[in-house]
Amino acid sequence: MSTGIVVIAIIGFVAQFVDGSLGMGYGVTSTTLLLSAGLAPAMASASVHMAELGTTAASGAAHWRFGNVDWAMVWPLALPGGVAAFVGAYVLSSISADIARPWVSTILLGLGIVILLRSVFGRSVSSAKASRPRVRALGPLGAVGGFLDAVGGGGWGPVTTSTLVAATRMEPRHVIGTVSISEFIVTLGASVGFLIGLGTAGFAWDAVVVLLAGGIIAAPIAAWAVRHIDFRTMGVAVAGMILFSNVGRVLGLIGIGPEVADVVRLAILFGAIGLTSRLWLGRRSHPASDLPGGASAASAWTMRPQRRGGQ
Repeated sequence: MSTGIVVIAIIGFVAQFVDGSLGMGYGVTSTTLLLSAGLAPAMASASVHMAELGTTAASGAAHWRFGNVDWAMVWPLALPGGVAAFVGAYVLSSISADIARPWVSTILLGLGIVILLRSVFGRSVSSAKASRPRVRALGPLGAVGGFLDAVGGGGWGPVTTSTLVAATRMEPRHVIGTVSISEFIVTLGASVGFLIGLGTAGFAWDAVVVLLAGGIIAAPIAAWAVRHIDFRTMGVAVAGMILFSNVGRVLGLIGIGPEVADVVRLAILFGAIGLTSRLWLGRRSHPASDLPGGASAASAWTMRPQRRGGQ
């Protein structure tokens, strides 16, 4: 087995673990790898989505098994996402994604800032007060997420997970589980669109098989981990990942060169590592029962801004 195949398998495992435990990251990580290997944007996105047919099925089943799925939200979110992903894949088959990527990154950067602020500033809320979004809001969200996912090679998780966490008071594990199981329909729509637009020759089948193998191994591990991770720390990690991945394209959009962008990316990386470490060490010093109001660690990510005066 060649070193390249082993590396792709490891990336598939890591990407699926990140996606299954944080609700985002598989497409961005895997597509970046394939682009660096010289694949065209359409072929890279097509191959990743074909591999995701297996990984999203495994991840969704695992999240269902561990009780992380809110079924009332799945179809209103997944069906518009699948249709939009089909359209996006068909468009990408004939148009380069390079034009769209800076604008997609701008949206994701904004969502990352929202997640970061909600994770760092705020107070815990009881999971008993959790609320779903309105069903009519899920369709547009799914459509935007599905289209961006197909065109950019990734984006379903960052768009839908980030928005649902920012706009609702649902437990993060329910958001992540619902987004993960919905992603299968989105991936199916994108894969059909790529098959029609590119044909079977438009896929790097060796990469598809290896990514799939690594992702299937990681899926149940990630679904188990999401029940045991500190979600305030997770929020900072998610935000750091989104900001680090997208700030370079956004700065390039406004004319800032790669040298400055690299400095900003390093500052984000070290800042996220430092803040994540501080939150994690603080949690170890103060167990979940010591959180304000007796809230659990799992509810610490869904927060409202802290009002001054203690109320």
